[in-house]
Amino acid sequence: MEERLKTGTTTVGIVCKDGVVLAADRRATAGNMIVDKKAEKVHIISDDFAVTIAGVVSDAQLLIKLIRAELKLKEVRTAKRPTTKEAANLLGGLLYSNLRRMSMFPGIAHFLLGGKDTEGIHLYDLFPDGSVTRITDFVSSGSGSVFAYGVLETQYKPGMSTVEATKLAVKAVDTALQRDSASGNGVDVIVIDEKEIKRVIQKEIEARL
Repeated sequence: MEERLKTGTTTVGIVCKDGVVLAADRRATAGNMIVDKKAEKVHIISDDFAVTIAGVVSDAQLLIKLIRAELKLKEVRTAKRPTTKEAANLLGGLLYSNLRRMSMFPGIAHFLLGGKDTEGIHLYDLFPDGSVTRITDFVSSGSGSVFAYGVLETQYKPGMSTVEATKLAVKAVDTALQRDSASGNGVDVIVIDEKEIKRVIQKEIEARL
């Protein structure tokens, strides 16, 4: 039971002049064993929001289901679509409760949340303790983040386009794949702009490199 299924993970979020880019690798592990080579770590949770996940898979999956329900409920109650800040605070509250729930196995899940609303496009870092931080440039989470940050710190430039940021995000995650054994098996990327949230397929990623 100690070797619970974990995403291991390298996730990246980048703020651009025309949107937000979210990226992550595709490997899930249990101890030293690779149990899933096609793990989905970048999830679209509504027409306005998407998240990356790192940590214990079961906790992350449950929290994604809960935040989807909470966002729909809030929209019904208020008759308007939630803002990105409201979505981030809702998810932060769920993380806070999840970590402090009485259990033999404390829940640990780390999210990056990108979203669009009437005020623009935003990126938030949601730590496992429930803290919510707005990101204005870039952020990375997971076991491979230290390697990804090395790329982001040296190559990120304010005002990048989503095309440029996609290339940088893939490079940052790919660098982590070379050094972090818990990360691997390809890269998934989602681009959020003022019109839509789009999953960039692998072929399109290769075309942008």
